[in-house]
Amino acid sequence: MEEKKNRYKGILFIIMSAFCFALMNAFVRMAGDLPSTQKSFFRNLVALFFALILLKKEGGGFSGKKENIKYLLIRSGAGTIGILCNYYAVDHLILSDASMLNKMSPFFVIIFSIFVLKEKISLKQLSIVIGAFLGSLLILRPGGTSLVSVPAVIGLCGGMAAGLAYTYVRVLGEHGENGKFVVACFSGFSCLVTVPFLLFDYHPMSFLQFGSLVMAGLAAAGGQFSVTAAYYHAPGREISVYDYTQIIFAAIFGFLLFGQVPDMLSWIGYGIICLMAVLMFFLNNAQEKGKS
Repeated sequence: MEEKKNRYKGILFIIMSAFCFALMNAFVRMAGDLPSTQKSFFRNLVALFFALILLKKEGGGFSGKKENIKYLLIRSGAGTIGILCNYYAVDHLILSDASMLNKMSPFFVIIFSIFVLKEKISLKQLSIVIGAFLGSLLILRPGGTSLVSVPAVIGLCGGMAAGLAYTYVRVLGEHGENGKFVVACFSGFSCLVTVPFLLFDYHPMSFLQFGSLVMAGLAAAGGQFSVTAAYYHAPGREISVYDYTQIIFAAIFGFLLFGQVPDMLSWIGYGIICLMAVLMFFLNNAQEKGKS
């Protein structure tokens, strides 16, 4: 009963994170022509601020386990790369394309889990992962004007980095690390990494741009806390399919705010990837029932 309750909580949290991250991407796009590093800094500064407040309020912090330090560094490094790639894609692609490429992360979680968590992958699971990658190829050239869209490739790399980061979120959860502390470490690490770029390539911002980045940071904080809570409550194989609601939110924001409409290749790619996600969801559920 408790396991079922946690699964429902995980589903709710993952949908909340999808909405928040779609909103974050919309605000990042609204911030206009600013370097991805500058956008990342302000986004993570806001998230760090809220994480520290919540940690102080609950009196939590580092678990003290030395083995978790390396996991925190890997999660933070991979997450930072993922953010920078995602922001670049958001600035150069339509929101739904950038979001879908970033949502390849659950499939990369499965791949990384083989090596990190020593989980076994079946032939059916491998086929589904390959199918999702084939679907992403249709988004890699969304305009159909070239064989490969460089921003789309960078967006896919962002999804891969995010997949590695989320794999280590799960590892840290299993090792008893405080979720808010994980968010604080990631946000602080990202701020430190982007400070040198900010010092040497700072672009003056208007009030609207600054406000957009603050709002992006607030949305990102909501997304980070929600996704961390989601993976703490339930395994990715049980809840990851619900993360694809971000594409719906992104398409709505993209159309309403920027008048963006995905082309036919992108829609086909969305359909294939979402279909693979649903198949993976049912396959994992069937395997779990077979074990019980």
